[in-house]
Amino acid sequence: MSQIRRHILLEAFKLFDLSLFVASFALATLPVVHESRVARLSQFLTMRVKVVNLALFIGFLILWHLVFKSVGLYESKRLSNRLSEVRDVLKAALMGTAFLGVAARVFSIDMVDTLFLMYFLSISSVLTVISRLALRSILGNLRRHHRNLRHMLVVGSNPRALQFVRKIQSRPELGYRVIGFADEVWPGTDSFLRTGYRRVCDLEGLPGFLRESVVDEVIMGLPLKSRYQQASQVAALCEEQGIVVRFPSTIFNLKMARTQADEFEGDSLITLLTGGMAESGPTVIKRTMDILVSACLILLFSPVFLIVALLIKLTSSGPVWFVQKRMGLNKRIFSMCKFRTMVPDAEERLAEIEHLNEATGPVFKIKDDPRITPIGRLLRKTSLDELPQLFNVLKGDMSLVGPRPLPVRDYQGFDQDWQRRRFSVRPGITCLWQIAGRSSISFERWMELDMEYIDQWSLWLDLQILVRTIPAVLKGTGAA
Repeated sequence: MSQIRRHILLEAFKLFDLSLFVASFALATLPVVHESRVARLSQFLTMRVKVVNLALFIGFLILWHLVFKSVGLYESKRLSNRLSEVRDVLKAALMGTAFLGVAARVFSIDMVDTLFLMYFLSISSVLTVISRLALRSILGNLRRHHRNLRHMLVVGSNPRALQFVRKIQSRPELGYRVIGFADEVWPGTDSFLRTGYRRVCDLEGLPGFLRESVVDEVIMGLPLKSRYQQASQVAALCEEQGIVVRFPSTIFNLKMARTQADEFEGDSLITLLTGGMAESGPTVIKRTMDILVSACLILLFSPVFLIVALLIKLTSSGPVWFVQKRMGLNKRIFSMCKFRTMVPDAEERLAEIEHLNEATGPVFKIKDDPRITPIGRLLRKTSLDELPQLFNVLKGDMSLVGPRPLPVRDYQGFDQDWQRRRFSVRPGITCLWQIAGRSSISFERWMELDMEYIDQWSLWLDLQILVRTIPAVLKGTGAA
């Protein structure tokens, strides 16, 4: 497909997305008008359109387009899977709807209320996802019939390069035609040739091959450690001729990280991301939810704060609050606040009872800790001692959902680096460990649950954990 034709189709696709926005806006308006009963449908359709309203609507269109573009929905999705594209569409629709709601409040647009936004988000998400999946299906069928193909040359003939090519060829709907391999003769060449793949040239003859052949993309399969200079020359050659170069992340032998292309001051950067929370859009929404929910809960539970504080003061000497240094995001140390449930000198007395530890790993837990006060035992059983952490959430040291923050003392007992990945996200008040049994599960399983949360994170998972935390707290499961 020529660059001009691709550009025309891309611009047409952008206009199609804007038409879906208009359709979603119109469809979301109908139930709102019906529910509000401020006007009959015929009256609504004959209302005069003010110039200001028209300008705002055009602004909404531009904003919607910019959100879609920022999420990367107009970049090539040839190598991405369906789920990834659907996730990007839902992310863009959610961000666009949020911006639409904020703009409506700023400009006092009464029609764009909560009901409208719910309808609009649902309709726009469904229509856009359907259109994207339909386009993907159409393009997949065309490519299976040898249309819309991209010619790929692989530089390097080692087993890693062969493995990548086999993956590409197992997906004919991607539309790649591997035209051959370029590499020097090396001890594994005979083994490579027995696979049936074609060696089209050596690296010295690569410039001539690129000049005379149709090559859309080059896959860099050379080992960077031993052949960096040659790989650099190939990349420069492709840059000079405007040929796309791809570097599989397997060149670093990483198992979980995924790559992302960035740019800074004219320099291209390859970013390696691990875990779902590295995505910017949903994490912004997560932080916004943390602020709004924690602020609302602090106001809602303010009488409870007062009652608990009085009970602590009346039943034991010492401060109401227990403040302890904990490990936060990327091992930033912060002061976590809880209601005091132990005697004032509990930290100093830890050494006396350390030999009674019932927990595995570096953490310290015993079921009948003699340092706990009578009122403290009740607070722990009901998890009311955790309420002051809402201030940590509001401040930004913690999140509502995330791995539980550990004391600095416990962190110093970690002996495996994979466990330290839990500190790559903001710690939380509740997590998978909290709803899976808390103190009743082993330290090893606790760390595995934290890794599971990081790798599978989504806003939906956060919502599920929050909902499941309520019955876990009511039952007092694993509380200690």
